[in-house]
Amino acid sequence: GVEFAYFLNSFGTKVTLVEMKSRVLPIEDEEISDLLGKNLAKQGITILTETAMESVTASTSGVKVKLSGKNAKTIEADALLCAVGVQANLEGALDAGVKLELEKGYVKTDARYKSSMAGVFSAGDIIGPPWLAHVASFEAIEAVNGIFDAKYQPKKVGVFPGCTYCQPQVASIGLTEAAAKEKKLKFKVGRFPYRASGRAVASGDSEGMVKILIGEPHGEILGAHIIGAEATELIAEVGLGMTLEATADEIGHTIHAHPTLTEMIKEATEAAVGHAIHI
Repeated sequence: GVEFAYFLNSFGTKVTLVEMKSRVLPIEDEEISDLLGKNLAKQGITILTETAMESVTASTSGVKVKLSGKNAKTIEADALLCAVGVQANLEGALDAGVKLELEKGYVKTDARYKSSMAGVFSAGDIIGPPWLAHVASFEAIEAVNGIFDAKYQPKKVGVFPGCTYCQPQVASIGLTEAAAKEKKLKFKVGRFPYRASGRAVASGDSEGMVKILIGEPHGEILGAHIIGAEATELIAEVGLGMTLEATADEIGHTIHAHPTLTEMIKEATEAAVGHAIHI
């Protein structure tokens, strides 16, 4: 929804974004989603949070949407985009007589991605969240590896990056600060603003932030959250670090080229343990 709101607004369309939760991108870290909400509003997008759709009336001239909640009213528009969740598209398979056991509308699979029907394996959106192309690709490859090698144990999805392609970009992996607190984990938070990055300033992209959660006492990465230019590219380094179980100390002692945006990953990590140099 945020992605469509961003690019339609960029084309000059008047956009109203309706969100049931108290902030846009509610699954993201609160600091990040708050920054994005302010930025989108500055771009001219009308954001109605804590608001739900009650009914929609469509006609040849457009749509009327009745809203309830914090911003209860009726609004009119040329078109309505409903971007809530993903349903498994099993129409072709079920029509062909394939009988699959479902769980909450998704294909139920075992540890090897096998469905309830012999010879049928499933991966991607049809087996449930998080409904991401890169996760689907990972699952499909693991399923195929298991099909061709009985001794191979297919891997299940662990940590994975989530990306929102708007401007500024948003990317995250692992736990949010709220989730880490809920799990009662001990951790430190490191933040590094884009405006303190020489590369970001030189490129004219000084708006944004890198936020990293470092566990205690071992220094493992619990999560990372980025808003700003090339956030969707930067998150890969953190993902690799988490997969390899890298610590804050190891990232801090990895030389990052200068001037680059990737230095912000190192700086945010160092900030968590009080060793940041450029802020």
